[in-house]
This record gives sequence, structure tokens and C-alpha cells, in this order.
Amino acid sequence: MAGSEHAENDSVDSQSSWTLRKLIVACIGTVMLVFGAVFMFLVAVFTLFRTRRFCSEGIASRMARVAIWLNGVRIVEHHSEPLPKTQTIYISNHTATLDIFVITALGLPNARYFLSGFLRKLLPFGLIGYLIGVFWTVPYKFVDKRRRIFQRAEDTLRKTGDSVYLSPEGGRVCSGEIGHFNRGAFHLATNLEVDLVPIYVQIPSALDAGMNLVSESGIVDVYFLPSISTAGWKVENLDENRDAVRQIYLDFHDALQAQQPA
Repeated sequence: MAGSEHAENDSVDSQSSWTLRKLIVACIGTVMLVFGAVFMFLVAVFTLFRTRRFCSEGIASRMARVAIWLNGVRIVEHHSEPLPKTQTIYISNHTATLDIFVITALGLPNARYFLSGFLRKLLPFGLIGYLIGVFWTVPYKFVDKRRRIFQRAEDTLRKTGDSVYLSPEGGRVCSGEIGHFNRGAFHLATNLEVDLVPIYVQIPSALDAGMNLVSESGIVDVYFLPSISTAGWKVENLDENRDAVRQIYLDFHDALQAQQPA
């Protein structure tokens, strides 16, 4: 009986410590986000809004790394080859809210991002997104609106030569799974005739905090897979090319699972 009460008290204490940690991390993160957004805006104003890349790689990526560090999470990168120096489309799986911070923390060279338009409603996120050149998306049911967004993004990327990141999975899927791939990233790659670099983000299920921004401590492995040439890709083969890239993710996922201890 006494042992049961002791275990129950330990459980309550552990829950209280976790709640306090969440509160502290959330408060520090919010303050950092607000001050970071203000600082980024001042930098942009004083440079006449010509420092998009510095705001993205120099400020936003460091803010994301600090946010991840506050969560007690460490990123381990695995590169199969050096990152391209030319215009590139980066894609990744999307299994947790933490993905957003992990990808931003990587500081992908000269890259813009596709993010959910929902985040634009949160003022610090919206301001930061505007300053680093985010393309805001809408839900899939707004087909015509999404088509126009991707067309504007293609025009911008063609003009600037910037790289771009987006997740073909769109919304997050269950941790440890590879969801359905949408066409957007592959349509962009086909029209722009630039290579794809697949990124596999492995987030342990214990670190998946759902829609919360505070997770458990642990390690996130980021695998940069070999780049994929889109030379010769045609729009009429869009589904075929999309499915082939998804199969690369499925094969890599299965290979990683096979390496895990039973």
C-alpha cells in the first residue's frame, strides 16, 4: 500500500515538473520569438529589405536552433553528399510539429519555404515569414487558390534563382509513417528543371508533442539523401515521378527500421 502511494506521489511530482518545464520553455520561447521578429524587422528596414537571406540563415535559423536547444533536443545531420550550390528544391517528410523548427534550424542555403497560412495569423510568425520570403499555402480544398500560390512562387523562384523547401506530405502524419505525396513540389521541379534534394527527418515518437511546441528531450536525425535529377521530367509523367520519389522515402524508412533493435 505504501509502495503504491509512493509511486503515485512520484508520478504527480514528475507531472508537475513537466508542466513547469513546459511553462518556462514556452515563456522563454515566446519572448525570444517576439524580440527576434522585432530585431529582424529593424535589420530589414535599415537595409531597405535587401537582407532576406541573412534574415533567414543568419537570424531565423539561429532562433530555431535555440528553441530546439531549450527543448533539450539535439540535431544530428547525415550528409550523403555536399549540398548543391545551385537552385534546388528541398523536400522532406512531415511527422511532427517539431519539423518546422528542425528544417528552419538547418539554414538551407538561399532557400525560401512553403508554410501553412495558419501560421501567418500569429503575428511574430507572420512577420518573420514575410521577411524571409515564405510562400503561405491554403488548405487543399481551395484548389484554384493553391494553384495561383504555386504559380506565383514559380514566377518568383524563376526570377530570383532562390532554392525552396516544402513537404509533399502537406499536413503532418503519424510518427514513423510516410504519408501520401502531393504534386506541388514535383510540378515546381519539373517546370523549373532543377534538382530535388530529399531530406528524411527521423523524430522519435517520444519527441512528438502533437500540436504543442514543447517536446521531450532527445535526438533528431536528419538525413540528406542523394539529389535527384529532374532532367527530362515531363508534366505528363508527374504522378510517376512523384511515386518514384515517395518510394525512395519508403525504402529508406524501411532500411532505418531494420537497423533498429527489436
